[in-house]
Amino acid sequence: MGRGRAGAVAACLTLLRKEIRLGGGTYRAAGLSAVVTRPELRGRGLGGRLVTAAREVLAADPEVDVALFSCDRELTPFYEAAGFERLPGTVLLGGTPADPLPSDRPGFDKAVLAAFFTPDPASTRAVFTSTRIPLYPGLTDRLW
Repeated sequence: MGRGRAGAVAACLTLLRKEIRLGGGTYRAAGLSAVVTRPELRGRGLGGRLVTAAREVLAADPEVDVALFSCDRELTPFYEAAGFERLPGTVLLGGTPADPLPSDRPGFDKAVLAAFFTPDPASTRAVFTSTRIPLYPGLTDRLW
């Protein structure tokens, strides 16, 4: 995104992608992961602009049906300001089927957020709301 001192990255994020089978359909999902801003540069809007730009890139990509990720609950307003919406009752199942990491695991305080880019976003939202989503991204980015 921007740079602070010469050569230093000010803020960054990772976009992850995978197909998700849910509610009788297959959806091409993208997720935000590892969203971070250098501590000394926080509060300047860099992260917000970066997340907003990422959402715009995903919305313009015909290969993405839904953006979906979890975040610490207190960060929900930050992501909502960038155009994402909270999905009440939705749980992401991270990790692997053999070693799952659910976003409602005891000790976590996670919210699941999304943006829908299908021709009928209301119907897609209904499929993704109040459900457990088998994301299973693996052992590196265990929960996006």
